Amino acid sequence: MTKAEIVNEVAKSTGVEKTQVQAVVEAFMESVKGSLENGNPVYLRGFGSFIIKHRAEKAARNITRNTTLTIPAHDIPAFKPAKVFVDQVKK
Repeated sequence: MTKAEIVNEVAKSTGVEKTQVQAVVEAFMESVKGSLENGNPVYLRGFGSFIIKHRAEKAARNITRNTTLTIPAHDIPAFKPAKVFVDQVKK
């Protein structure tokens, strides 16, 4: 499902104009990104959590050149679904 499909679905189910729904969806995504940029996780009860995961430094290999390189430690955004959400998807 794309962002446009989400906007259409929400607009249809709520009766709100698509432009307003689009603005709300955009504001939600910006809020989540801003919170994660500041190092704060976002918890949505019954849905899941947007968190920052730390990846440790590791060694990798370039097989074509037969060389080893080091990938530095870094943080990445991640989504951890709530147990209720996982159970609904599993059926």
